[in-house]
Amino acid sequence: MKELFDQLSGHCSRLTTKLYSTSFSYGIYFLGKEIRQPIHAIYGFVRLADEIVDSFHQYDKKFLLAKFKEDTFEAINLGISLNPILNSFQKVVNQYQIKEELIVLFLRSMEMDLSTQEYTPELYNDYILGSAEVVGLMCLKVFTHGGDVDYEYLKPYAMKLGSAFQKVNFLRDVKADHQTLSRNYFPNVNLALFCDRQKREIEKEIEDEFAMALTGIKLLPATSRNGVYLSYIYYKKLFTKIKRLSAEKIMTERIRISNTHKVGLMFDSIIRNKLNVI
Repeated sequence: MKELFDQLSGHCSRLTTKLYSTSFSYGIYFLGKEIRQPIHAIYGFVRLADEIVDSFHQYDKKFLLAKFKEDTFEAINLGISLNPILNSFQKVVNQYQIKEELIVLFLRSMEMDLSTQEYTPELYNDYILGSAEVVGLMCLKVFTHGGDVDYEYLKPYAMKLGSAFQKVNFLRDVKADHQTLSRNYFPNVNLALFCDRQKREIEKEIEDEFAMALTGIKLLPATSRNGVYLSYIYYKKLFTKIKRLSAEKIMTERIRISNTHKVGLMFDSIIRNKLNVI
């Protein structure tokens, strides 16, 4: 029975989330029970693609990503895949009517990571759209149960939240991106000469996006608001830590939030949500 294989696929997506991201695991746990598995499935899909371009250095990444892309759309069209992560993802895509365009844009951004890019402001925006904003939109389709009216209304807020998260990631990972992967996503910035003024300009963009995103979080259905708010709180705390450091400092170390601190943030966000003071 395919139901058993779908169950196995769901377990694989959930385990992938747990192994790769404690922060998103916490956030998903506080979503409504009926939408946790679909969000695990989206995360598992995104993580697999990300791993291909970020980690599999001893393999032919271009081939692996092209095969992953082919397998993804085959799974969606057939309604099944022997890859449990893709089987889990196709089920969500078909159930919640996630548009193919969002998946195409995401995979296009992953393809951009296969070669060294000189990011113009336009390419920077394109990359963030595909790598982060559309992921937020995939999740929003689940949060709004595939409905179009609420989805279209909340769409700009979800995109801003995804963009803010990605830009925080850029600052958090700037050392590894620059030194290990030879990447620089920031347009008109020479990371060898990265300075506090440039860092503050990026931070101002993030602050504005977080402010708009919070407005949208307050409008989410109750089944998703608490979990999304928890992720928002975690990233805001990470962002605050990054802001306190100089450009020189973040070029030498990766900033983290301890698991103990994450648990504290989790309980704080639950209380705030229950008291309606987010």
